[in-house]
Amino acid sequence: MGWFRSVGDPSPSADPRQCVLSVRRRDGRSAGGAVLLGPEWAITCAHVVNDALGRELFAAEPPGEAAVTVVGADPAGGEGLRHQAVTACWIPARRPDGSPVPGGGVETGEWLGDLALLRLTGLPGAAAAPQWLEMAQGQTLRSWHGSGLARSYADVRVGACDGRIGYLDGAPTGMAIGPGYSGGPLWSGGAHAVVGLVVAQFAPPADPATGAAVPHSPQHVVRRAWGVPWQRIREELREAGAWELVATRACDPDDPALPLLTGLLEQLAAGERLRTLGREVADRCGLGHRTDGSAPTAREFAELLVTHPRALAALSGLLRRDEPHTAAMLLACGRFSEVPQLLSPSEERALHTLLKELPPEVTGRLDEVVRAALPRAAALPSALDGRGARRLWDHLEQLPGDSRAQSEDRRVPALLRAVEFVAVLCPEGSGQRARLRLWVDGVAERLATPRSALAERRAEAEEWARTAAARTGPPRVLVQVSRAGERYRLRVWCDEGSGPRQVPTGRAASCSPYGGSRPGAAASAEPRGEPVGARQDPVRGAAEQPEETYTAAEAARALLDVLESLHRSAPGEERPLVETLVDSASLNLPVDEWESQDSGDLVPGVLGAEYQLVVHCPELLRRHERFVPDWRRRWRQLDSGDAVRITDESAGGREVYALLLDRRDAVRVTVDVPDRARDEIVKVCLSMGIPVVVWDRSTGRQSHAVRHMTEVTTRALPEGVRSYRAKTLLRPGEFPGRPVLAWADADRTVPRLMLSEP
Repeated sequence: MGWFRSVGDPSPSADPRQCVLSVRRRDGRSAGGAVLLGPEWAITCAHVVNDALGRELFAAEPPGEAAVTVVGADPAGGEGLRHQAVTACWIPARRPDGSPVPGGGVETGEWLGDLALLRLTGLPGAAAAPQWLEMAQGQTLRSWHGSGLARSYADVRVGACDGRIGYLDGAPTGMAIGPGYSGGPLWSGGAHAVVGLVVAQFAPPADPATGAAVPHSPQHVVRRAWGVPWQRIREELREAGAWELVATRACDPDDPALPLLTGLLEQLAAGERLRTLGREVADRCGLGHRTDGSAPTAREFAELLVTHPRALAALSGLLRRDEPHTAAMLLACGRFSEVPQLLSPSEERALHTLLKELPPEVTGRLDEVVRAALPRAAALPSALDGRGARRLWDHLEQLPGDSRAQSEDRRVPALLRAVEFVAVLCPEGSGQRARLRLWVDGVAERLATPRSALAERRAEAEEWARTAAARTGPPRVLVQVSRAGERYRLRVWCDEGSGPRQVPTGRAASCSPYGGSRPGAAASAEPRGEPVGARQDPVRGAAEQPEETYTAAEAARALLDVLESLHRSAPGEERPLVETLVDSASLNLPVDEWESQDSGDLVPGVLGAEYQLVVHCPELLRRHERFVPDWRRRWRQLDSGDAVRITDESAGGREVYALLLDRRDAVRVTVDVPDRARDEIVKVCLSMGIPVVVWDRSTGRQSHAVRHMTEVTTRALPEGVRSYRAKTLLRPGEFPGRPVLAWADADRTVPRLMLSEP
């Protein structure tokens, strides 16, 4: 770009060892390596991130906001700068047919995916990102251990490469690729570029009975490993929608803001003034610049402003105090370009630091808060979808303001409005609320947002908080139920109004704020050294205790224990709502009929007769996200929307799809058809965002239970269904139905679910 230079610009003179980053475990040891892709981006293997976080090596669930420690290399040979990194793009390992990789990959041998794009919270010093080149057969390459030690290099040659996998044969002397090399670069000295990442080694065979290595034979594979070529890394990132994050952005000569910014900078200053501003903007954005006493031209400066997304915000911050009119003109010109973002680098870092300090009862309600703050916004990314809250806040930064003021310059940006709504959830008088509001004040001042407009947004947030606190919704217990053969697994959360928090099950269960969670699913035994980033800790050979399973009666007793503890910790006149979270194959699971059969109990305990019990299937909405806005709109009309009853035995999914597209005011659907068509219709209704669906799980049609529920108002259905179940216990001949109520409350948060248990 001339005068300005990106720290992460690919450089043919980059020191290969300086582009190696060490991904550290919690004990400080190296889990593997990573390679710089830019000033704030690095690429590594997904199993290296799993190892660093103490998870199963091939866990497919995204790590969300969990941070790993990344250490840069030091030119002097010591340890470089330490950074925290979060996963911005997660591509788990998969077999060629798309199925998950089992165990440690022993049976598979090779796999696809296994990539993690890391976003660094700080700049990796002055190290330049390397050039990248496609891998090809015959290349001589060098790799380093994740520690980056100079003596750890291992030389290999590409024996074969089909564009998906490159097979690497090690030199007969020196180091061999082994544990801790995963995620590190494969460096071509001749081309002075990286051609891929190390992934795994082919370990010597093991005795199937004992797991010990068999005696060496000349027929064994020696020093062979494999890596992922650059051409596949590039394609995987493109398919995951992450390529634009790391691809070098070139200046668009037709950007409409470019001539406007160039002219404004020519009027602003020249020579020494531009050099001073250019140096300060470069420092704030983590960029390099010339140090020969020259100054950038106005055109070079303007090109920076339409290529670096935060440079314009940084420059406006420098000019706001002494030259407010010029700063306002710069921001106005920048609105004609799609590149500049709202926040400066320092503002963005400060925001995410504040958000990480929020308590779980606030972060667990981010989706709910943002929907309340921006009711007219289109579908928003979820903070609980496995990709973390970072994606949500990045999206909010792109949205315009939504003030009632008519003048464009009086609008409060959507991001600031959302932060105000988050702030009011923090305890009044707390430092967290004050710090968030001070951050909003600082950004609003730089943007010249009038205090009156900001005060209007703040008042709306406080009014929403008062309304939410006065909401009469009952406390609830959420239970995720999954089958384990003839038994069941449970995960339980309590929500007294401040968002779900996980609690243990069983006799020791407690819904007090200090209740902890049971250990998760058991870790499977690791294979011998297949992924070369694998943990080599012999202690891990001992398996964890298997996850507890229950019979229906035992599960009912465990849930009643949780419900009783909730009554003790949050005494009140209202019984909690029990919300069962199930997958699409378990919608008819008879949880409401589960009965505790403890011989020491004086009275029985039938869950669905004692408590309002509903089912919720987040999986179906997740798979059809285009209907999420419809779901939220229909829920807001719950008391005034229309009810639809489906009784046509010949109706199928396509007919129901067309019906619901036509009946956009429908909030409740009653399904009364034989079971061979019922389940498909129910799933279509839930997938299309119908918040309330009623059916009878017993066979046949003209259900007594369904007919009985048509006389109950929508809001009263949970209690109506409970009452019917109680009558069934008393007079089963008169009340023979087995009603099921699907209830998807768009105002209350559902925890992120692990729908596929290990």
